[in-house]
Order: sequence, then structure tokens, then C-alpha cells
Amino acid sequence: MGRLDGKVAIVSGGARGQGATEAKMFAREGAKVVLGDVLDEEGKQVEAQINESGGDATYVHLDVTREDDWRTAVETAVGRYGKLDILVNNAGILIRKGLEDTTVEDWDRIMGVNAKGVFLGTRQAIPAMRQAGGGSIINISSTAGLVGSPDGSPSYTASKGAVRLFTKSTAIQYAKERIRCNSVHPGPIDTEMIQDTLTDPARLEQRMQRLPMGRVGTPEDIAYGVLYLASDESSFVTGSELVIDGGTTAQ
Repeated sequence: MGRLDGKVAIVSGGARGQGATEAKMFAREGAKVVLGDVLDEEGKQVEAQINESGGDATYVHLDVTREDDWRTAVETAVGRYGKLDILVNNAGILIRKGLEDTTVEDWDRIMGVNAKGVFLGTRQAIPAMRQAGGGSIINISSTAGLVGSPDGSPSYTASKGAVRLFTKSTAIQYAKERIRCNSVHPGPIDTEMIQDTLTDPARLEQRMQRLPMGRVGTPEDIAYGVLYLASDESSFVTGSELVIDGGTTAQ
């Protein structure tokens, strides 16, 4: 018996990295999954992999900054699978620039995907979850949503801080409707997003000095935490921060 048997989930940014791992894990645990991304070819490959291995997944084109795309994603979940129980706002971008090098366009773009995208997805999902009698929203923030970093991107940090507090506000306002909302705060994870760090020996060494466990995380490390928050095992957990960072923010 799967930990998500009978549940229907939407995962944004599901074409690769953490999102693809989360979608595959959810399907293995019994959920029917709608995965959305702007990377259509990769997204359709993940859909095929899930379906070929006995799961049930549907890929939709999802630009998280577009309200119409979110409407389509939710309508697909409800229309195809009958309801919506879980939303993982996983899509995110990183623009690695210092404060004075960050353009207004950079700021608007990162806020659009990382903060506005979470808002739009949550707003669209709540009526469907209300109809289903409750649900679980998991917003992927970052350790950058908790603390600053000497070589961090201020725009990225601001966007992930916004996700953290938007999560708490959502949790409080919808708790009585049995709609839970929590944030996950990964440390450095071995995905496309930080390949520039992982392939630069000097930058990697600097990063490792701030990592008590001495290794970067895997997408599975994060997906297992997201799975817990999506499942009924976390039924008394809302407005909370799940930090999965190898001890980085403990120091």
C-alpha cells in the first residue's frame, strides 16, 4: 500500500531535477500525478517513464507566471482524475548576481517565477482542494529563505523569503478548511540549478566548508520530505518549515 494511495497531485517544475524526482516518487506511492513545466520534451519523457513503470501521470505545459496555465493544470487534475489533494510548488529559478549587478528585469523575472508562481498555483488549487474536503500544499523555498549568504543572490533570497511567509499566511487562513500548507528548505542539491557551483572546484570547496555533513544533497533527500508533507502522516503539520540542508543553517 502506497503512502499516497487515492490522492491526486500537481507538481510544478516536474520535467527534471527535484520536480521529476518528486513526481516519480509520488506515483510510486500511489498518487495520480499532473506534472507541469515549460520544458515540454523533458516533461513528456517523465510522464512516459512514470506510465511505463505502472504509475499514472499526465504532463501539461505550465509557465507558473501565467494564470491560464495554472487554470489548465488544475482543470486537468480534476477533469482527468476527479479531484486535487496535493500541490507541490516546486518550479524555481536562480539568477546568481550580486545586488548591484541585478537588473530590474532580473528582479521581476525571479520574483515572477519564485514568488508570483507560488501565489498563482496556490490560489488556483484552493477551490479544488476545498471541494475535495482538504489538501496539502508544499512550497519549495530554500535555506536562502531562512538566512543570508555572503555569496548568495539577494533577489533569489528575497523570493524564497517571500515563499516562506506566504506559506505561513496560507496555512493560518485555510487551516479550518483542512487545507495544510508547509515550506521545504533545501540546502545545496545536486541538480541543474547549481551545476555552476558543483563544477567549479574553488566555489565547491568554499560551499563544502559551510556544509557540516560534507556533501551536497540528492533530489531524493528532498522528495522524501515532500512526500511526508503530502501524506496524511503529517496531518497535524501546517505553517511549518522542513529544513533539509545537511546542517547548514544549524551554525
